[in-house]
Amino acid sequence: MKFSSTNTYIATEELQMAVNAAVLLERPLLIKGEPGTGKTILAEEIAKKLGMRLIPWHIKSTTKAQQGLYEYDAVSRLRDSQLGDGRVNDIKNYIEKGKLWEAFDSDEKVVLLIDEIDKADIEFPNDLLLELDRMEFFVYETGEIIKAKVRPVVVITSNNEKELPDAFLRRCFFHYIQFPDRETMQQIVDVHHPNIKKDLVKEAMEIFFDVRKVPGLKKKPSTSELIDWLKLLMADDIPDEILTNRDTTKAIPPLYGALVKNEQDVQLLERLAFMNRRQASSGRGSA
Repeated sequence: MKFSSTNTYIATEELQMAVNAAVLLERPLLIKGEPGTGKTILAEEIAKKLGMRLIPWHIKSTTKAQQGLYEYDAVSRLRDSQLGDGRVNDIKNYIEKGKLWEAFDSDEKVVLLIDEIDKADIEFPNDLLLELDRMEFFVYETGEIIKAKVRPVVVITSNNEKELPDAFLRRCFFHYIQFPDRETMQQIVDVHHPNIKKDLVKEAMEIFFDVRKVPGLKKKPSTSELIDWLKLLMADDIPDEILTNRDTTKAIPPLYGALVKNEQDVQLLERLAFMNRRQASSGRGSA
């Protein structure tokens, strides 16, 4: 079975080809793109479409590569030995399997998501090179080698916060999710809000793309934020004419908090609105 768009996720032809190529080559699929373009959800949709279990590993700034393999709790073992607990005789009782071990240990093919790999330390990708390449690792405490029973589909996402090492990139199949054009965005909206008024979507999309074009915007609104904004517009039953006949001297759209996420961008839009009002009034004065 090959990956394609689903009832809940619109994938471009290029993205579909990238997923299927990575699966065929048995290479990790490295996905980059703006926040909110559906990188994390992609792994969930691949798992659903291919009928596989998803094993997510969400990376934080403090995450170490070793945690994905296993962690040995030496402190608990020492405490139990002092208490005379019989569990200390088997060191495996103090080894906690990580997400990679869980994926390698599966009898069926699974999707392993390594989410936002660029949040971790710069050495993090290098520390996983051999494990992801050979699909095995060594457990020093027990002396055993853990090999993948069935090679998992590995999806790695990055928001480009840090450059990834060349050696790591060479082992991946890379795809950058371009921001959707209007046609693709319309398909995405239709999936999430099939019963929404067409006029509302048309005007909301105009405002959305206008806001994204504002120069100097610190954080452009994303696909997920457009979906949230449309949900709010429907919930509040905003009349179509408020969007259709909006005053162009007012740069801030209604319920803008769903689209604009920091005070610098709000102030920027307010300044633009002020400048537009001044231009409009000076135009009327000269007339």
